[in-house]
Amino acid sequence: MREELKGPKVENVKMVVVPEKNEDGSVQHYVYLLSLRDDIMEGIIITSKGYGQNLTTGETVQTSMLRHSLEVLLPNEAARIEPIMEEVFGLTNEYWLSFWADDVMYDKKFIFLPETIDERNYREIPEMGGVGIMVG
Repeated sequence: MREELKGPKVENVKMVVVPEKNEDGSVQHYVYLLSLRDDIMEGIIITSKGYGQNLTTGETVQTSMLRHSLEVLLPNEAARIEPIMEEVFGLTNEYWLSFWADDVMYDKKFIFLPETIDERNYREIPEMGGVGIMVG
């Protein structure tokens, strides 16, 4: 593909899944958009979907596509996008991000591969104040 058609490279932006305790003590996982950029991200649109195969039946599985928007994300800030249910951890979970920064449009696909959202894969994420899974 011609380089000028690819668009600008997205750097210093991550999608993060972190476990958080609810008021009742149960654990819920949440997906966050994390900006490690020095500029302001604006007009942010994120779509999310899961897809794959049911390992028991071999049936193709696809979740509904969800759409989210944020007006602004400041430098070194995180925004909660959505809860993610444990039932979809066995699927490929895809997040497509589009945003504007300094009058330039950026977009990037982030993918959590099947079974990667797992406690064994948690890493310390200082920016989030705890542990989780980070892609990007």
